[in-house]
Amino acid sequence: MSSKDSIPAPDGNEKGAVVAPVTEAIGPNQDIYNSYDDETFLTRNGLNAESFRCKHYGRGFVELDRQMKSRHLHMIAIGGSIGAGFFVGSGSAFAKGGPGSVLIDFMIIGVMMFNTVFALGELAVMYPVSGGFYTYSTRFIDPSWGFAMGWNYVFQWAIVLPLELTVCAITIDYWQPGVHVAVWIIIFLVLIVAVNVFGAIGYAEEEFVSSLFKLMATIVFMIIALVLVCGGGPKGGRYDEYWGARYWYDPGAFKNGFKGFCSVFVTAAFSFAGTELVGLAAAESRNPVKSLPGAIKQVFWRITLFYILGLFFVGLLIDSNDPALLSDAPYADAKASPFVLVGRYAGLVGFDHFMNVVILVSVLSIGVSGVYGGSRTLTAMAQQGYAPKIFTYIDKSGRPLASVTVICLCGFLAFINISAQGVVVFNWLLSLSGLAALFTWGSICLAHIRFRKAWAMQGHTVDEIPFKAVGGVYGSYLGLALNILVLIATFAPQVYVAIVAGPGQSGFNTAEGFFSQCLAIPCVIVFWIIGFLWKRTGWLRMDQIDVDTGRRELDWEAINAYRAEVATWPAWRRFLNKIM
Repeated sequence: MSSKDSIPAPDGNEKGAVVAPVTEAIGPNQDIYNSYDDETFLTRNGLNAESFRCKHYGRGFVELDRQMKSRHLHMIAIGGSIGAGFFVGSGSAFAKGGPGSVLIDFMIIGVMMFNTVFALGELAVMYPVSGGFYTYSTRFIDPSWGFAMGWNYVFQWAIVLPLELTVCAITIDYWQPGVHVAVWIIIFLVLIVAVNVFGAIGYAEEEFVSSLFKLMATIVFMIIALVLVCGGGPKGGRYDEYWGARYWYDPGAFKNGFKGFCSVFVTAAFSFAGTELVGLAAAESRNPVKSLPGAIKQVFWRITLFYILGLFFVGLLIDSNDPALLSDAPYADAKASPFVLVGRYAGLVGFDHFMNVVILVSVLSIGVSGVYGGSRTLTAMAQQGYAPKIFTYIDKSGRPLASVTVICLCGFLAFINISAQGVVVFNWLLSLSGLAALFTWGSICLAHIRFRKAWAMQGHTVDEIPFKAVGGVYGSYLGLALNILVLIATFAPQVYVAIVAGPGQSGFNTAEGFFSQCLAIPCVIVFWIIGFLWKRTGWLRMDQIDVDTGRRELDWEAINAYRAEVATWPAWRRFLNKIM
């Protein structure tokens, strides 16, 4: 590590502590110096015993191995978090709210995520540090709130990992019924651990391949779905005549009124969870100034191609009253996936199996993402003193070894599904993570708003920001407002549902049902209180926000030359360049 990369640890005793990222100027075509380049191939890729030895330990931010390339970030942005929520959980969303509610709710979440991810991109290019959005809450909002958001995010992925392992096992059961689910849980957990042995590059390559596969599969599905809607299905199948939008008229586009409409938000939020991982991965890319803006713009295609068009076609082809959509475990039963049902009802031999393979690859990918996101956030928290010091351990291949180990161990929670009361316990765990993503996204928007205010107050202009969110600060206001509205629309009916009953049900709920519906928000509040009592810090005033420390120095000559080139483009091309 060069002298530019490191400054002494605060107490002088901790090995390799770094309290600020690299600040040497970089341009769009320059890579950041990476000390891991000095390691041997086997050590850097985690393939020998030497790779497990300590490289960094102690408080202060440390830059991890920057092996990710532009292609990795682009594919992580397009399909990195497409998993059980989209392919499987959408079935219960159709059953609760109908195709109209699903389409509108996913569009609302899509607009919210579009602005949120662009705000994250602006911050991540300026301050590309591991555990990005947690550190932005700490830096621009309130250290106590940052503590809450950090642990909230860690627990979100710690719970999602066993869920995805369970979906993997049940998906295999579609082909091999009778094999104990524990066998498949062990096999897939070993696969996830094996990918993480290779560190960031293992995650990046796995996400590149799986996202490419999901992208191609979704395009194939939509082409086939369009043919089926037009009546081009096999003779004797359900769609061998013009199908059109008949299910939007009978049984109708909406079910269970406003309560059903609001209940779909939970599935939509769960489906979009992980979209923010591209900002986290930027801290381990060779040149975030070059790679991240293009990757952020790919989110437009994810929202449009995967969620909006994909679910629109599903809503045309699957009856929302179909009993196959109902399941005691709506996120874990692949047989309840509307994508699988389309192939089965159409009479397309093998298509249901193909979609099951897509589901399997998707959920396995999310499991890998869970380990990556949870471990990087936990390490960043430990480096800032918000988690035990042991989690600052980074080995010679750039893996935050202790954090990766702990998140992987959480995968064993999947075995609770084996017991008779396993589904009940698992649903309680899901209630902890159900709304966690909304708090993360809202915090990103708020951090961006406060950053822009502090930036202007300290005499800076927006021209000094290398990558600007397409909607500016107004886009973040919109994203924050939608986050709050979705949270209210989700939580208020949840309280009502908790007291009365769920969509399509009557009577009063039980005490267990009440707390299982409303557990996520009290948990965030508890984390916030713990953070305040521990750190004794409150809401930051604008004059307390530091916008300069750790800010990446940029090659403005190269950046201004690129801006001058863009200014010569026609208006339509400049607009497309902003969003795509």
